[in-house]
Amino acid sequence: MPGLLRGVARTAVVAGTATAVSNRVSRRQRGRWAQQEEPAPTQQYAPPPAQAPAPAAPAPDMSSKIEQLKELGQLKDQGVLTEEEFAAQKSKILGS
Repeated sequence: MPGLLRGVARTAVVAGTATAVSNRVSRRQRGRWAQQEEPAPTQQYAPPPAQAPAPAAPAPDMSSKIEQLKELGQLKDQGVLTEEEFAAQKSKILGS
């Protein structure tokens, strides 16, 4: 009978060890598969692009520029603007 008990005990130890190793291998393999399916966030997403400056306001049409130049000319004729101030404002309006 002691030989039979020893054989059963040995079988239980071997079976328990095999189950533990099998579970460990399964967990490790699941972890590897999960890493392959889900790439790291640094690989999946690109950094946000630098913000471009806001676009300039659309250039006013030529008729509004002409009106502004006429008003500037009148202010200069009235003596409100000096020649230098007139030239500075004129260059702003014409964008040159």
